[in-house]
Amino acid sequence: MPAQSSFPADLFAGHRFAVLGLGRNGAPAAKALVNMGAAVQAWDDGEAGRAALAGWQISSGTLTVAPFENLDGFDALVMSPGIPHFLPTVHPVAAMAKAAGIPILSDADLLFQAVRKSGSKALFAGVTGTNGKSTTTALLAHLLRHAGLPVAEGGNLGPASLSLPLLPDNGVYVLEMSSYMLERLATLHFDTACLLNLTPDHLDRHGDMAGYAAAKTHIFDRMTGSDLAVIGNGDAWCRDIAASLKERDISVETVSGLDDGTADFHLHEGAVVSHGMVIARPGATLPGAHNAENACAALAMALRLGVASDNLASGIGGFAGLAHRQKHVADINGVSYVDDSKATNADAAARALGCYGRIVWIAGGLAKAGGISDLVPYFSRIARAFLIGKDAPMLAETLAAHNVPYEIVGDLEHAVPAARHAAETQDAEVVLLSPACASFDQFPGFEARGLRFAALVHALKDHA
Repeated sequence: MPAQSSFPADLFAGHRFAVLGLGRNGAPAAKALVNMGAAVQAWDDGEAGRAALAGWQISSGTLTVAPFENLDGFDALVMSPGIPHFLPTVHPVAAMAKAAGIPILSDADLLFQAVRKSGSKALFAGVTGTNGKSTTTALLAHLLRHAGLPVAEGGNLGPASLSLPLLPDNGVYVLEMSSYMLERLATLHFDTACLLNLTPDHLDRHGDMAGYAAAKTHIFDRMTGSDLAVIGNGDAWCRDIAASLKERDISVETVSGLDDGTADFHLHEGAVVSHGMVIARPGATLPGAHNAENACAALAMALRLGVASDNLASGIGGFAGLAHRQKHVADINGVSYVDDSKATNADAAARALGCYGRIVWIAGGLAKAGGISDLVPYFSRIARAFLIGKDAPMLAETLAAHNVPYEIVGDLEHAVPAARHAAETQDAEVVLLSPACASFDQFPGFEARGLRFAALVHALKDHA
């Protein structure tokens, strides 16, 4: 089998799948299943979603784009992760699936089934946690690729799981797994998987922290004693999960981005160490304790997947980092402009705020539960804050209560030039977009928000 190849065109012949939601996951899933010989009925309530399949050339199976009246006779329902099957309300098509007794699956589960049905013994590595998933996923894939292994990464990070190629026996799939995806697994077995951290997020979908933690823990469901679980050491939820896995005789390595000798992998004098041995030194593209934790997790998983430690030491220095994760955009008159648009909750923003001394902060959007109250320990670093988006008044109340200077400016078009003036007149070292909020009130996603920030910064630089 070559390093990468296509799945057999008759792999799912005779199978029938329902696909609901034709966005970033659903449309690629429908196309892949058809290309593997399946009969697929797909639907999206939005016309734009349905247009993703219009005019597409079908190679082997059959495709019907039509709303669902029932799901009798289907093998499984593949629902886009953002569509609920339980809380806060059961989607009607999910109710149909439950009535028909058919499983509701993530496309990641069907990728695993397809790989095994094709005869490949490629390994699967899974990455989850409230924050740091994408960086850890990308870093692990980079380290494996640097070592010469066939690699395909995707999932919640993108591209969609079922759009990934077929890998040979020595290949590794590195999948970022959201809590929404992890609720919908039936067969996927990770040879190594990590849970980086747990802080409150998506509680409307999972009910409470216990429900959220339970969803995340599904990444370890089918592990055996020959597998490796990698778990952050920084919160009680993760420590309890690590203890429960050890009771199942699953190998566990704990990680910390701090100089924490209780963790199996931790930072010491700028290097990741494990059991007294220096493994690698994270470079400038992995700033802060949170990225040290990400590096520890990726290194622990790469070692288990057979990468030699000397290869890891050389590979980590070549990691370029990810867009919208503390990404340096430009320097203007001695001030750095940093895009951390991926910080869609307070815990993620805390990780960036903790990396700089004196900050002009751009924040706001759609606030998560708790707002920014958890960021109080970092407020002394903020020279001035500029607030955008729907929940700016909520954030303003917290800042005012702690005497942090702020302005509600509405949008990035007003925030960026105002932040430049504040930084240059108040001796700040960085203008940091780390919103601590979701972006959907003003942008299609955090990526668009980060790109707009970068464009505005570059426009400033052109006229500096």
